[in-house]
Amino acid sequence: MTTPRGSLEEKDEGVRGRIPSPPAFPRRAALALPALLLARPAAAALTLPARITQGALVTGRTDPGSRVSFEGKAVRVSPQGVFAFGLGRDAGPQGVLTVTAPGGARGEHAFAVEPREWDIQRLEGLPGRMVTPDAEALARIRAEQERLNAARRTDSPVPHFADGFDWPARGRISGVYGSQRILNGQPRAPHLGLDVAVPVGTPLITAAPGRVTLAEDLYFTGNTMLIEHGHGVTTLYAHMSRLDLREGDTVLRGQVIGASGATGRVTGPHLHLGLFWLSTSLDPRPVLP
Repeated sequence: MTTPRGSLEEKDEGVRGRIPSPPAFPRRAALALPALLLARPAAAALTLPARITQGALVTGRTDPGSRVSFEGKAVRVSPQGVFAFGLGRDAGPQGVLTVTAPGGARGEHAFAVEPREWDIQRLEGLPGRMVTPDAEALARIRAEQERLNAARRTDSPVPHFADGFDWPARGRISGVYGSQRILNGQPRAPHLGLDVAVPVGTPLITAAPGRVTLAEDLYFTGNTMLIEHGHGVTTLYAHMSRLDLREGDTVLRGQVIGASGATGRVTGPHLHLGLFWLSTSLDPRPVLP
């Protein structure tokens, strides 16, 4: 973890290097100058990963009591100075964090966003109703999307995400984040999750402690559960055969939350694991051991 280039400290040194020698002050003003310099608000420290890519969940640290925003959106900061934010699949090439120190000093920290290459997947022979839903199904999909969006806006204060994530199940990776799916020849939205091929009935554990914000049967993802891990960081578990928890339940590390399945729109049994920061879909793979 390093302080990124362009930090407040680096900018201040550059500015000081360009200031010409000050004119001579009357003795009384010169004596007052050190006091004015000491009164200048100190910039907040900032630690970010050395490498940040598209689709990343980014965790950082700043001075306790500081305020942080990313691209104008407020970012929750824990009492210890820990925070997180996310970058979408097509983010970049640069992001900007604004950090306001407890004393009021405010600065912008720019960081580079590394691009990634995405896979293209083609699926043929799907039933037409699953590729192009009818009017009744579209109404259901819109209503379910509203509930999903509301669940993903949950932003609780305890940073469970900071202790890391576990695999909900182990198996062959059958689908990756960012890939483009073409269904029966029709391009669709990118795949924004990680697919793990496991048999129906495989026990699933939570990726991290938190609280269930949604647990129900949805059109596309079948039996689906969302668990929020603090600061708007949420994991999604889709196509489950069994949901063992309900909305509002507290989840402990390593707890079984249900079983894998093949519900919803699938071509075979697997777990679809999603990761979000608020409404931004992220890549789960980099946060898993």
